[in-house]
Order: sequence, then structure tokens, then C-alpha cells
Amino acid sequence: MQPIQIIKVSGRQLDNPTFLDKLCTVLAGLERPVVLVHGGGKEISAAMDRYDQVVNFIDGLRVTPPESMAVMEMVVCGSINKRIVAKLTAAGKLALGMSGVDLGLLRCVPHRPGGVDLGRVGAVTRVEVGVLHTLLSLGWLPVLAPVALGQEDGLSYNVNADHVAQALAVALSTPPAATTPAELVFISNVPGVLVQGNLLPSISAHEIEPLIQAGEIREGMIPKVRSAYEARKAGVETARITNLEGLASGGTRII
Repeated sequence: MQPIQIIKVSGRQLDNPTFLDKLCTVLAGLERPVVLVHGGGKEISAAMDRYDQVVNFIDGLRVTPPESMAVMEMVVCGSINKRIVAKLTAAGKLALGMSGVDLGLLRCVPHRPGGVDLGRVGAVTRVEVGVLHTLLSLGWLPVLAPVALGQEDGLSYNVNADHVAQALAVALSTPPAATTPAELVFISNVPGVLVQGNLLPSISAHEIEPLIQAGEIREGMIPKVRSAYEARKAGVETARITNLEGLASGGTRII
């Protein structure tokens, strides 16, 4: 089997119908096994506004009280996930829409960074890699919404999509599950990590934080770079940040 590719796309990109069409055309043409992880972005915030709920982020993580979790699931597991699956199916790919709750794929505990209570926001603690291998062996493309099942309380939790992609890639790269190497790819709206407008073909661990402090790496690129680095440190063979055009081999590699 070829290396499994864990591809993460943001909800912001999926707001663009042209991007989604191109993404599904590209994925339908791939012969290698792929797991697609997606976010929700502005679509979740818009739904929360409709239900008179407060939209609040702390360090890039959406604060998710129980009433917001219901809306988040409705959007990210419902309309967004099924929109992607419909497009992939129409393009000729056998796609299966699911979240980490389905088949117990992702287990988590409450995520409390620095002791801050974010509500129903989770940190992945376990990945049922056997589920992924079974689905991929059938030639299916799992399309995963970033929701996990609480290992203690059985409740659903919102998990940052970058962190979900990282957890999947690490789990697939860790013995005894590592029957094939995994590659983690973050699809961005730029060709990779840009410094003064120039694409970095690679970036090493000691360069990341200074570039963040200097403002060269900012906003949504920060969690991508950090998640890619943490994945590499945990044993993932390859981690890249690129745009859709560079999916095959382009972008910035984390070394």
C-alpha cells in the first residue's frame, strides 16, 4: 500500500465553491489512500449568530459551551461534511462522511490549555486505527468532521481540525499500527510558509518560534506549522504545508 495521506482543509477554504470543486477533482484522481479532515470556520460562526450564541475564540480555539456544541455538530458533521461527500461521490470517489464519534474513531478528554475552561473542546487521546485501515482497504475515502467522543463522559467534543489531522497521522505512524508510513498535508490558501513573500521549501524546528515572534508566521499558519512539527516529532515521516496545486509534492516541509 502507498503511504496514507492525511489531508486537512479549513472551513474557510471550503466556503469557496470553486476550491471545493477543484479539491474533489484532485482527490478523485488519486490512487493512494487518503483521509480528509475538514474544519467549519465561518459557517459555524454564522449558524451561532442565527441562534443568538456568542462567538468567542481563545488562542485560536473556539469556546464551545454545550448549546454551541449542538450547533457546531449540526453544521460541521451535517451540512459541510455532506457537501464534501456529495461532491466527491459525484466526481467518482467512494467517500464516507463521518466524525470521530462514529465507530468510536476518536476519543478525547476536555482540553484546558493553561487551566482555561473552553467548554466542550477536546484533546484527542486515542485513535482507532483499525477502523481507518478497514475503511481504506475497501477503497473508501473517509471525510472526517473534527468531533470526538469523550472517553469519560461519552459526550461529543469539538476538536481543532489541525489537531485531529495531527493525531491521525501520529497514530498511523506509531507501531504496531504503522503498517505503512503516513504523510500529513495541510492545504492552505498560499503555497506554503512564506517569509517576506518567498516560499520556504523547508523549515526546521528551531526556526518556527522565532518566525512566529517576528510576525512572519501568523494567524491560521501558526497552528498548521506547530501541528506539523509536533507530528514530525512524534514519528510522522513527512509533514507539509502547501496549497492545492502543490498537493503532490510541493509546499514547505517540516524538518
